[in-house]
Amino acid sequence: MLLGIDVGTGGTRAVLVDRRGVVVASAASEHAAIRSEHIGWAEQEPEDWWRAAREAISGAMAAANLTGAEIQAIGLTGQMHGCVMLDAEGEVLRPALIWCDQRTQPECDWLEAKIGRERLIELTCNPPLPNFTLTKLLWVRTHQPEIFARIAHVLCPKDYVRFRLTGEYAIDMQEASGTLLLDVAHRQWSEEVADAAGIPMSWLPRLFEGPEICARVSDAGAGATGLAAGTPVAAGAGDQGAGAVGMGIVGPGSVSATIGTSGVVFAATDKPTMDRLGRLHTFCHAAPGLWHVMGVTNGAGLSLRWFRDTFAPGVGYDELTADAARIPAGSDGMLWAPYLFGERTPHLDPEARAAFVGVTASHTRAHCVRAVMEGVAFSLRDTLTLFAELGIPVEQIRLGGGGARGPLWRQIQADVYGRPVELLAAEEGGAFGAALLAGVGVGAWPTVEAACAATVKVADVIEPKNAATMDEAYAKFRRVYPALREIGRT
Repeated sequence: MLLGIDVGTGGTRAVLVDRRGVVVASAASEHAAIRSEHIGWAEQEPEDWWRAAREAISGAMAAANLTGAEIQAIGLTGQMHGCVMLDAEGEVLRPALIWCDQRTQPECDWLEAKIGRERLIELTCNPPLPNFTLTKLLWVRTHQPEIFARIAHVLCPKDYVRFRLTGEYAIDMQEASGTLLLDVAHRQWSEEVADAAGIPMSWLPRLFEGPEICARVSDAGAGATGLAAGTPVAAGAGDQGAGAVGMGIVGPGSVSATIGTSGVVFAATDKPTMDRLGRLHTFCHAAPGLWHVMGVTNGAGLSLRWFRDTFAPGVGYDELTADAARIPAGSDGMLWAPYLFGERTPHLDPEARAAFVGVTASHTRAHCVRAVMEGVAFSLRDTLTLFAELGIPVEQIRLGGGGARGPLWRQIQADVYGRPVELLAAEEGGAFGAALLAGVGVGAWPTVEAACAATVKVADVIEPKNAATMDEAYAKFRRVYPALREIGRT
């Protein structure tokens, strides 16, 4: 049995997978709400992730009636770009700044002035963005120097859970790509970037490929979770890399569109493909020898949750989307710009703001819900537009996350993308991909590609029905951001 652990934004999930790729059991535990003391700030407590991981692990084992001794290997995944700062004893120094924190634009500007934007893209394949781990470290150096002076180790969220489970400081290539400290093309830490930014190399964890066994469960980790001491732990990947493995996105031409809290369009490549403008992320893939490009919408599923919590508290998503399904494609002219936490692709603008556009007295709550869902899909289509511009092949699109679980959002995506989309027989997210990586690490499959071929199956194909209507609406959507930017900066 293989265990995959996904340290997400809203909670931690654990799945148990057998060697046929069948999910035997799963369990999840919610995290405390994101703390946002100021507009654009987003923090979480690492100790809360560890609490949720323990609960999810024990819950999955109880559901499967298994003991820790029956689990052969463990893989981890989770939210990317977070910044966990530890002292020399491994104690957390402050709450972690997580992926959607937008406070670090001044640090991005400083990095560009110090190293140069083009040189940074040459070294890391990415421009400096507020989301990345390095810019968060620099913010702490500027605003909390007493904490910065005590840092001895820097980890990302799932790697902190690994540390608590095993006592090892380790990170995988795909996750490390999102720190802005990795030489992505050569799959090694960039001493040039670290030196220019004033970050000691000793702070950075050891690097491993996704399937590599990098640690083993410690006695303390075993006592806290019920797992067996000595159980191998694979490096794993960030949520997008592991999710792509779980969806079989491990070859050129294969693309996924995943809607979670954020939204991601992800394409596997056999070489690092850089956008000279930095609008797309270029990262190492979780599969050795591969890279990937991806575009990110910060406020994807977050948009729907925000709308529900703000305007329909206590109403379930099923009820909201059932009402929205009765609204015609195009939401009778209403548009939603999903920039609740700024935006990455394609605008690279932490100051971007969300908005409903085209509201009339005839519109209802159901129109708003459908407009939110369509607006998220339009934002993801922006990434596909860039893929076409850069010559990145798109032969198939597979849906993942919450956007794959409901018939309305599946159909909206097929209509907005203007092409058939594939639904998997069992889309289990990043935790499933992490389990597959662990399986490769202990020889259950010879390669990541072989693991995907053996376990990932397409169950359905959704054809577009309203592509022409969505093309017209997308053309209007593309005009919304420039107008909002003009309003916000005058």
